[in-house]
Amino acid sequence: MKIDLTDTTASKINNALIQGRRAIGTPAIGMVLTLVIVTDEEHAYDALKAANNASREHPSRKLVVIKRVSRSPRDRAQARLDAEVRVGADAGAGETVVLRLYGDVIDHAQSVVLPLLLPDAPVVVWWPVNSPSDPARDPLGALGQRRVTDTYTAEEPVAELSARAAHYAPGDTDLAWTRITPWRSMLAAALDQQPGIEITSAEVEGEPYNPSGELLAMWLGDRLGVPVTRSVSGGPGLTAVRLETKSGVVTLDRPDGALATLSMRGQPDRAVALKRRDTAELLAEELRRLDPDDIYASSVKYGVDRLNVAPAAPKAEAESPAEESAPAKPAPSPAPAKKAAKK
Repeated sequence: MKIDLTDTTASKINNALIQGRRAIGTPAIGMVLTLVIVTDEEHAYDALKAANNASREHPSRKLVVIKRVSRSPRDRAQARLDAEVRVGADAGAGETVVLRLYGDVIDHAQSVVLPLLLPDAPVVVWWPVNSPSDPARDPLGALGQRRVTDTYTAEEPVAELSARAAHYAPGDTDLAWTRITPWRSMLAAALDQQPGIEITSAEVEGEPYNPSGELLAMWLGDRLGVPVTRSVSGGPGLTAVRLETKSGVVTLDRPDGALATLSMRGQPDRAVALKRRDTAELLAEELRRLDPDDIYASSVKYGVDRLNVAPAAPKAEAESPAEESAPAKPAPSPAPAKKAAKK
């Protein structure tokens, strides 16, 4: 069921939610949290679809905040709030309110959202794109116990990690960190099978501009206290982790983004499922715990600058011995600059 409200208020939106629940015969709320999604019109559909799928595990009230920028100065000066209320099958497990803000009300989005929060329930704020540099100090971020960002969507993902470390506050988290949970679990389980193993160095291989590779490398460096090298591959995503030990190399290799191979000295190679997960699965994992993630905080503060970058691939050798022995040709002298044509 959908209810459209134009030029409305928070009070009218709450009344529409009550009417919608009564119309479908479910007056009881039964939701465990409020999920505030701060996005733009372009990414609103995908973000809401992921939130609806995650709500099957975490029934919630989803408030989608979309800030609409008007073109004319007169329209920008007029404050207006439009809302779309969804209940029942159109809202997943819970309720959905899509808020479109115009004019001066854009600068006071927290005043619109605050009356719509579920009473006595935790609040999670999620920025699918364009997250603020300091989420905890953002007016909407200050409403939440947990603040979820995604450095993978940033213009410079790796550089964004430094900003996350500088402005970290308890409750901050990153979907780029959530993506490496299966990798961390698999590596920890592999090392538990060899107690007393001494690791001397590590290498994380993955596609460039993927902050999950840096986060995994920083986690290894922080937990193991060994030098870690970040190398580049064609992807998809992370492709391999190699741990150098005094008894051999422990390798977790995933070339296709779905199935990985775990190799350890003295044991047969084992195939393990390590598929890439969609946004709904990542969001559902983050909603399972609402306490501060101390391991993420320690890892992101380790620092990207402490990672070793793998050297570039060596240049191809000469095609024939004759080319190798031939003296190098002098570089051609630059052509003289042309004079400007007379007018």
